[in-house]
Amino acid sequence: MTKQIVVLISGSGSNLQALIDAQQQDCLGGHISLVVSNKKNAYGLTRAANADIPTAVRTLKEYRDTGKSREDFDRDLAEFIASDYAPDLIVLAGWMHILSPAFIDRFRGRIINLHPALPGELDGAHAIDRAYDEFKAGSRSRTGVMVHYVIPEVDKGAPILVEEIPCKEGDSLEDLENRIHAVEHHILPKAVKLVLSGNAKSAE
Repeated sequence: MTKQIVVLISGSGSNLQALIDAQQQDCLGGHISLVVSNKKNAYGLTRAANADIPTAVRTLKEYRDTGKSREDFDRDLAEFIASDYAPDLIVLAGWMHILSPAFIDRFRGRIINLHPALPGELDGAHAIDRAYDEFKAGSRSRTGVMVHYVIPEVDKGAPILVEEIPCKEGDSLEDLENRIHAVEHHILPKAVKLVLSGNAKSAE
């Protein structure tokens, strides 16, 4: 039976596109059954629609406006995904919303995230900018990309795949960003296939 994947996004969806391309080349190990965005205008929704993948928009603002909490949002999102799509794997591909245990506990060991840094370094937002600033200050010579399991502690879950990326003399921020994004686009589909095939290290 084909493994089912749900992808969560917030922005342009270039990493989603890498997953779509891998699926179309039969290199993903599963089928993307839903793309969820927490931003109504995310271009990733257009990428999904172009590939005939169902989409949904769920925004935290709608919950805040009615006096509901982040946990309410996460719990309802988890229920929607679980009851309607029953995914084997949830992929956070540029999902800019920190998930609470209300969501994570529903899919423990079945959520993975792409983060543009090496394990134990530059956790959280703006990792590429921070890496570049440290490089320019002379305190960093490399950064990287990892795909890891999601746990409540941000970017602390067990790594699945890691690739180191050098910071090169004369690099602009854009140069470093482009090198990191190129690695992201090939490492994420590989990690998805690894997890779905049962050949990845466990989430524990």
